[in-house]
Amino acid sequence: MKIWIACLATVTTMLAPLASADAQQTPRPTIVLVHGAFAESGSWNGVIARLRADGYTVIAASNPLRGVASDAASVAGVVNAVTTPVVLVGHSYGGPVITEAAAHAGNVRALVYVGAFAPDTGESAIELTGKFPGATLGAALAPPVVLPDGTMDLYIQRDKFAHQFAADVPAEQAALMAATQRPVAEAALNEKAVTPSWKTIPSWFIYGSADLNIPPAVQAFMAKRAGARKTVVIAGASHVVMTSNPKAVAALIEEAATAQ
Repeated sequence: MKIWIACLATVTTMLAPLASADAQQTPRPTIVLVHGAFAESGSWNGVIARLRADGYTVIAASNPLRGVASDAASVAGVVNAVTTPVVLVGHSYGGPVITEAAAHAGNVRALVYVGAFAPDTGESAIELTGKFPGATLGAALAPPVVLPDGTMDLYIQRDKFAHQFAADVPAEQAALMAATQRPVAEAALNEKAVTPSWKTIPSWFIYGSADLNIPPAVQAFMAKRAGARKTVVIAGASHVVMTSNPKAVAALIEEAATAQ
């Protein structure tokens, strides 16, 4: 018996370093960022720089902004091509997209909502926007652009973009963002969600207290409903909190990436 116990202790001691090495070799999650309506992938540049400096692999996925289901399929394709676990991050309309995309990808470890919608089944972005007062987007929109197929694209008027969308971003940068804004299909904002993946995947939320696109009260409601692991409110921040406060957004993403 004593010999057997001694042998077992020796084997355990020999295996311990291997177990430790395996733990150290567990890959860091890849961060996949999804922009929202009226924005583009460059809106994440400040966040990307910080995440990369801390050793993370980052992908800023292109969001087609055509419809929740089709956009989610596009993002899910990107996520499924990643061989590590993924932290999926969405801004604004990117929220419904990551919510649906995560349901079709098996490697999503966490969801991070950055000034974003987190819809339940049957809810649309437009419906959630009006759940509490405070949104002023409608009055800031330009006349819809009618496409050849009869669908309509929406833009924010350039002279109203800074105040509506990016009030805490330097004026010159906000002007560039207005010029490079990507239109969203009107139908996409009215498309109802199907699969609320935040019910099964841990979530984190961050938003600005001065958001004019999605009222802060709506975001507080969604975060509480989702049982968010952590919710951060940036005082005075606009809708593009990731552009104006990249340090805080990157820190929350890293917290989600390292959570057990």
